[in-house]
Parts: sequence; structure tokens; C-alpha cells
Amino acid sequence: MTSPDAHDTSYAGSLAPDIDACCRLQGEFTLRSGQVSSEYFDKYLFESDPALLDRVATAMVELLPADTELLGGLEMGGIPLVTVLSAKTGVPALFVRKRAKEYGTCKLAEGPDVAGRRITIVEDVVTTGGAVRDATRGLRERGATVEVVVCAIDRSPAGEDPLADVDLEVRPVLTRAELDAAASAREQAGGRRGAGPG
Repeated sequence: MTSPDAHDTSYAGSLAPDIDACCRLQGEFTLRSGQVSSEYFDKYLFESDPALLDRVATAMVELLPADTELLGGLEMGGIPLVTVLSAKTGVPALFVRKRAKEYGTCKLAEGPDVAGRRITIVEDVVTTGGAVRDATRGLRERGATVEVVVCAIDRSPAGEDPLADVDLEVRPVLTRAELDAAASAREQAGGRRGAGPG
């Protein structure tokens, strides 16, 4: 576990094409907004691939703050990542719900008690940060210190921290720009392969 400067662009350069090729789908897709798109990024395809999931979790290890006491994986996409990350680091995992359950223990986060602990949030994709923001507030209300979210992919606009309003630092394995560059390179390579003698 190291500093936030650990974003290794050479590693991202080798991982980005594989994640992008696995997850970027072409077709006709209705988005949550109701808009129709010819492209869709299905993050669950890398999370359900054991080799890619392992590679992403391995890259996340270097992004974790050294003083992390608990890893908080967000329902649902953060759960596979936090499970593998916990196994790799030996840092206990929490499974953070979208809202506290209304029966039994009535917990927001399943696992060890969060009060007085330093938690690093683990998420698959951060775009606007809505789920991360809600989880951060909920964990802080329960006495946790939450300052960093480690994510597989930061899809927010370049140079923006969508979680600055809750003083949360975003540490991504990959950015939207890196994935877009990988897609562009793949398209160019496909075009060159398809070009033959005239």
C-alpha cells in the first residue's frame, strides 16, 4: 500500500485494452437516462472474469492508503473487488449496503464494527459518485474515518473529483481517457488489418 502517486500508467496501459475489449459493447442500448446509445460499457464482464478481476485487484493493492483498517466494498459492483482485495492484503472487508437493512442487525455495513476505524471505500466505477457519497456519509455517521475511494475505473471528466464535496480522494486503476485511448487504438489496428492491396 503506497501513496496516491502509485497510478502506474505502464500497468494501466497493459490492462486498459483488455478491460475495454471485454466490456465495451456495440449495439443498441437504452441507458438509465432513457437515451439510446450505440455503445455500452458493461463493467460486470470484467468483474465476472477471474483473470481480469485478479489483475484489477492486484493494481488496487498499490493504491490503498497504508493506514487502511477496513475495506468497504459497495453493493453490488464493489463486492467482488473488495473480496479479492481483502484476500490479497489481509485487510478485513466490509460489504456496504445501499441503505441499512431494516431487520436483524440493521447494519449499513456487514462485517466488523466501523466506529473509530479508517475505511477505504472500494468501488468498481465512479462517474458522479452518488453511491460512494451516500456510503461515505453513512459510514462517517457511524464513527468511521473515510478519506479515500479506490476504484477500478474513474469515468468522471478529466481533472474533476466528483467527490470533492465530501472530501474524498478518488484513486483509480484506470480512467475514462485510458479506456477511450485503448478503444481508439483497437479501432485503428482493426482498420490497418482490414486494409489490403488496392
